[in-house]
Amino acid sequence: MPGEEVAGRRRRWQISPRTRREWWVFVLFALPNLALITTFTYVPLFTNVYYSTLNWTIGSATAVSVGLQNYTTFFTSPNGLAVWRTTAIFTVATVGGSIVIGLLVSLVLNQNLRGRTVARAAVFSPYVLSGVGVGLVWLFIFDPVFGVLGHLLRSVGLTSPEWFLDPDLSLAMVIIVYVWKNLGYCAVVYLAGLQSLPRDVMEAAALDGAGAFSRFTRIALPLLSPSTFFLLITCILNSLQAFDLLRIMTPLGNGTNTLIFEAYLQSFGAYQRAGYSAAIAVVLFAVLLIMTLVQLRFVEKRVHYA
Repeated sequence: MPGEEVAGRRRRWQISPRTRREWWVFVLFALPNLALITTFTYVPLFTNVYYSTLNWTIGSATAVSVGLQNYTTFFTSPNGLAVWRTTAIFTVATVGGSIVIGLLVSLVLNQNLRGRTVARAAVFSPYVLSGVGVGLVWLFIFDPVFGVLGHLLRSVGLTSPEWFLDPDLSLAMVIIVYVWKNLGYCAVVYLAGLQSLPRDVMEAAALDGAGAFSRFTRIALPLLSPSTFFLLITCILNSLQAFDLLRIMTPLGNGTNTLIFEAYLQSFGAYQRAGYSAAIAVVLFAVLLIMTLVQLRFVEKRVHYA
């Protein structure tokens, strides 16, 4: 009947006092967080996008709108292409090195060896140290005149390379230090994955005659794919945002100009090109977003969850 249908529809859309009270409680708790996120994340993000369309020098009271000229310059200039090359090399080397060496170290730390607890703490400790402190210590190690590495090389009749003058050596130097600092993080994540592997499956494979290498490649490694997937995402994002080691060890760049470091040098270095720096920062944000979406969309399909 029409009257009953209208009344039923009205009751269905009517909000109870309890639901209304819970809604206001949600708003009360969520609104401060939303306000902070909007103020310190989204407002600076969109402001930076606007700055990227300007020809503006830091400290100048005036700025000229240039549209997409800053982006065009970055994608077509030899300097911009060099930044892409450096970023790609640094990211691939640091992510691959940290994951591979971290996996090998985790296999050793998973053995029933004396002092393994101390060894685990020693491997993980560089990850929690300050990047500034780590960079300063390794600066002394790589110093060709007073450094420990130079002293060891001279003791066997060799000369220390000019790590800070050769752009390729400078990039190799910061890659080595970054991998050393972060491999403990990968090792701990893999160690947790190894300790969660089903023992009955591993024992059954051993009874069937599978060797240690075969058990690792055919059973353990596929079961560790969730850990690998997690590390792949986090390590790529962290490498693309690596700044402290680069700033301390190579303050003027010289072969270590990744996207984030180039944005810093263009804005706060000798160029003072704030608009151009903002454009590089927007490009970096787009790269981080695309990398995350691609990995979540395609890479996760190859992950085996036990």
